[in-house]
Amino acid sequence: MTMTVKPDRRFCVAPMMDWTDRHCRAFHRILTRHALLYTEMATSAAVTHGDVDRLIGFDPAEQPVALQLGGSDPNELAKASRIVADLGYCEINLNVGCPSDRVQSGKFGACLMREPELVADCLSAMQDAVSVPVTLKCRIGVDDQDPEKALPDLLERVRSRGIFTAIIHARKAWLKGLSPKENRSVPPLDYALVYQMKSAFPDMEIILNGGLETVESGIEAQQNLDGIMLGRAAYHTPWEMSGVDPLIYGTETPVSTPDNAVLAYLPYIENQLAKGVRLHSMTRHMLGLFHGRPGARQWRRILSENAVKDGAGIDVVMAALAAISPALATA
Repeated sequence: MTMTVKPDRRFCVAPMMDWTDRHCRAFHRILTRHALLYTEMATSAAVTHGDVDRLIGFDPAEQPVALQLGGSDPNELAKASRIVADLGYCEINLNVGCPSDRVQSGKFGACLMREPELVADCLSAMQDAVSVPVTLKCRIGVDDQDPEKALPDLLERVRSRGIFTAIIHARKAWLKGLSPKENRSVPPLDYALVYQMKSAFPDMEIILNGGLETVESGIEAQQNLDGIMLGRAAYHTPWEMSGVDPLIYGTETPVSTPDNAVLAYLPYIENQLAKGVRLHSMTRHMLGLFHGRPGARQWRRILSENAVKDGAGIDVVMAALAAISPALATA
């Protein structure tokens, strides 16, 4: 099929289970107009057999937004990709990096690093099924693999099938001996190997993921690569993303202060509350917004204690905002 225009991947927010849901993405979009946002991973089985709107529904205002699929059956992944593309996502990404027990038992995620030809088959089937770009997200290796052999082998195989974008988490995944949480920080980073992959595959778009704490540090670490992807830092310190548009895309910051980000998010919150969504489902993504600023602890405490209550509404957000900026909260 003819490929559509590829998304601008100079800055991406990583797919994070239980975190980057539709409410999180709506909030992140207030902080950056241009970053490419990724969904939580959705399994191909769930997409093909489940409630599509509940699982992977999104608002066009979130664009550009990509969806990450998990799976290892090429046919099922192709069916899921067609469903995803029909919903309007601008990219479909295959997860070959998640180390969780659930992913291992389902034979997808990081354990697929051991089956590079199957990964290539999956990506090829997905790409044949849709016109939107199909991409890979992987680790540099798993367990006792030699990353200097495993990673280029994987990239060579997927490249031969017409896949030209790889997001590389620059750590091994240890499927035996480390928890998923430990796998995000314990295995040492190897940016140098990722740089080598760009030199070895200059026609591929290589995005760096892993260990990036700020936009500035990401820009510094990028070197010869095509883009960067922030994960936990983007979630725990979301105001960091207010620097994405000016520093990477050369445009103005959408909101000038964290306070204004809260106010800009209020219409979305009100709209979702009217649909029966609980306040906590939205405010949990804002807890780190004032990280390092006076009043941040009160902000987190008020939201954490009160947003979970039945019937909690906008007044909770305004009370939390009053701990930061009384003038704005009473305006």
